[in-house]
Amino acid sequence: MFCDRCGLPAADGDHMACAAARALEPPRFCPECRRRMKVQVVPTGWTATCVEHGLRTG
Repeated sequence: MFCDRCGLPAADGDHMACAAARALEPPRFCPECRRRMKVQVVPTGWTATCVEHGLRTG
């Protein structure tokens, strides 16, 4: 598993800053494969798409 904000392995290091930032912004990396996702932000939320694992919303 990977951090969905910085893309580094979730088990390595402290991701508290990433978690705090994720409260305000969408994920940038797929937590399953570490690929950069296509992100679209709209007034009602966001969508992030990984070419391998599909759509995530928030």
